Amino acid sequence: MRKPTVLALVVGLLAAVVGVALMPRAPRLCERSIGDADLAAAVRAAVDDPQGLRGLAVATVEGGRVRTAGLGDRDPAGSPVEPGTPFEIGSITKALTGMLLADQAAAGVVRPDDPVSAALPRVTGPTREVTLAELASHRSGLPRLAMDPVTDLIPAYWANLTAGDPYAGWDVGRVVEAAGDEEPGDGRGAVHYSNFGFALLGQALAARAGVDYPQLLDRRVLRPLGMTHTVFPAGPGSLPPAHAEGARAGGRPAQPWVSSGYAPAGGAWSTVEDLARLLGAMLAGTAPGADAATPRFTEDDRNRIGYGWFTTRYGDREVVWHNGGTGGFRSYLGYERATGRGVVVLGNTDRGVERIGLRLLGVPADEATEAGGPAGLLRWLGPGLALVLTFLGGLSLLATVRRGPDRLTLAASVAWALLYLGLAHRLGDWSTLPGAVWLLGAAVAASGVVLAAYRWPDLPLVAGAPRWRRMTSVGVSAAGAALAVAVILA
Repeated sequence: MRKPTVLALVVGLLAAVVGVALMPRAPRLCERSIGDADLAAAVRAAVDDPQGLRGLAVATVEGGRVRTAGLGDRDPAGSPVEPGTPFEIGSITKALTGMLLADQAAAGVVRPDDPVSAALPRVTGPTREVTLAELASHRSGLPRLAMDPVTDLIPAYWANLTAGDPYAGWDVGRVVEAAGDEEPGDGRGAVHYSNFGFALLGQALAARAGVDYPQLLDRRVLRPLGMTHTVFPAGPGSLPPAHAEGARAGGRPAQPWVSSGYAPAGGAWSTVEDLARLLGAMLAGTAPGADAATPRFTEDDRNRIGYGWFTTRYGDREVVWHNGGTGGFRSYLGYERATGRGVVVLGNTDRGVERIGLRLLGVPADEATEAGGPAGLLRWLGPGLALVLTFLGGLSLLATVRRGPDRLTLAASVAWALLYLGLAHRLGDWSTLPGAVWLLGAAVAASGVVLAAYRWPDLPLVAGAPRWRRMTSVGVSAAGAALAVAVILA
């Protein structure tokens, strides 16, 4: 076995060298910046690790002065982020929807305590009695998402796995129909975050006005504020020009989330320049529906909520805020009434930016960490998955070569050694794990393939278990392989 072992080592080394061109590369915030240099420097000081970030657009508002900066790249090609670059802002849209409710209530069009059916008679079942205020404060008892376990669970899981659009196909009619199938749970009256509840709220307000939601929001909130670059794309092909491209922190490109039904919960694209106009008006109290930010209900000992807007206490500070997260974007918008200071941070990967925003507001680092994303074991889930998938196939192949029952088993092990490498590349979080680890896994798999080729001539086609059982096993393995290929190519 000396010759094949030496050859396997040589081939493994060559595979690692050749694999440099294919190894996973996580986005990394580069040194380029456009706009206010002092602000850009402050942002970099608030970024603990540039790995996993590709681009950031930032704005601060204080004393009537607006400062903006763009850092890094808006896409993999290296196009620069500018203050006017459009980003997907996700759930910051909910803050706008809350303002729309406050505006329509002030105009006498609706009352916050009206049941949703008063504005949207098509809603049936127990949900029809939920009030607009309950929807706007996440106290409706409705689930986070309207999901049929038979028809929706697999598509939602697939979208999460492949960085796809979980809201594809959810138009207004489907949201309204789904409301009739949902029932407020025992948690009604307590704060439980619900994307579906906000989607229903926005559609109810639009139905009452007799226009679609984007038109109503533009007429009542966006246009009066001069937010001309805040838009709701009708589809992936109608995204705003020169927009940022979203990605997972590990580097996988993410599809935009486009849904007319869920638009009020998180369908907007905007710029830090537009959102700075919103902040300035909120701080001045002149924004349409600004009363939405007034805390009305208590979530816990640190957090209260108004209509869409949260208020959180950090020591002796109170920050009014909302954040957002989609498949490939993160966003944060917050302001402090006592200091008259506000901040917007938009990023085009799924790595959280809340900590950056809080640091720019002056919240101490140890308190700002609390809003920085998953903690404990959860933060290591992505890197752990990358590590396991990188080596699982190659090590399994080496074990199979040693016992070598038959060619069928060996061929399946070779195929899975390669597939696991592909899955590790696509699903693993390489923002905290060096891409060179993947090269080592590729070397192990390549060495196993060489040793398998040496064993091949001496093995029978099928051995051991009855042929029917082996063929069934092959069929199951082939189906799994097809699914793995789909995940890799999606």
